[in-house]
Amino acid sequence: MPLLTEADEISQIAFGFMGSKALFAALELEVFTHLAKGAMTAGELAKAAEMHEDRAMTLLTALAGMGLVAVEEGRFSNAPAAEAFLVQGAKYDFSDYLRLQVGKQMYPLMEQLEGALSGEMSDEDTASYADWFSDPDEAKLYSESQHAGSLGPARQLARSLDLTGKTKMLDVGGGTAAFDITLCQKNPGLKATVLEFPNVAALGRGYVEKAGLSDRISYLDGNALETPWPEGQDVVLMSYLFSGVPGETHAGLIAQAFKVLNPGGMVLIHDFIVNEDRTGPGLAALWQLQHTAFTPEARSLDAGWLEGALAAAGFQDVSVGAMIPEMTMLAQGKKP
Repeated sequence: MPLLTEADEISQIAFGFMGSKALFAALELEVFTHLAKGAMTAGELAKAAEMHEDRAMTLLTALAGMGLVAVEEGRFSNAPAAEAFLVQGAKYDFSDYLRLQVGKQMYPLMEQLEGALSGEMSDEDTASYADWFSDPDEAKLYSESQHAGSLGPARQLARSLDLTGKTKMLDVGGGTAAFDITLCQKNPGLKATVLEFPNVAALGRGYVEKAGLSDRISYLDGNALETPWPEGQDVVLMSYLFSGVPGETHAGLIAQAFKVLNPGGMVLIHDFIVNEDRTGPGLAALWQLQHTAFTPEARSLDAGWLEGALAAAGFQDVSVGAMIPEMTMLAQGKKP
């Protein structure tokens, strides 16, 4: 990332929250879904979204300024990225993830960031994931939005991962089984167990049933840090787990994965991971910072440490590479 030299570059960062809120508001009002039907004037959009024309024009102008919509002769239309990723029902739509989880759950937690960084707030002062997911409403909001956000990387992993001969997978903290559903659909011989908190597991079983995979994907209700993991696995997947737990637990999670894997089995760790030299990626670093606001004892995970930790635990053929560009990485290792 080039070093900043101008005041307006600092302003772009300082005022970034305004852009985020504009995006979330547009998603709440289904602006991009309405525009997917064709270019509209501000008045036409106002009618479709049931809002005042002046407010519609103000919002559309902000969206145009950020490149989310195009404007020509007073008519607004979706930018290619908005059309692909922010229209409800589109193949790669992840608007609910942004609107619900990021906008309604994650961003309010950032108010705690200064206290978490200064040490004024500890993990005891903030709700853990276990506490959070004990609330059925919070668990539902988080899980449903996370499911939408996980389908994209799950499809990407399914395309790139060779699971030939693998029949048993343990997904630790696997949420609503987006990865399991996608991987099982791609690999007919694969069965999966998802270890997850009870309220999330209850929702996940519904997604599994809807996918017609209840005979191949099962849930184990529990806490990944406390519940014994079933042994005899060919694959252990941990997606977005390391970023949400105290850093001191990372080595133990890796050791536990090694223990339950069969010889020749693989571990997969997908998360917000930065480069070893800590120059970025910027989005991964920001997500790590966000998790600190929620879990003050979380640790910023870099590719060098993770590669070394996997090797030290006994894994071979270790690699760490990009998954979601500029945001997440995937670490892999094989048990001898």
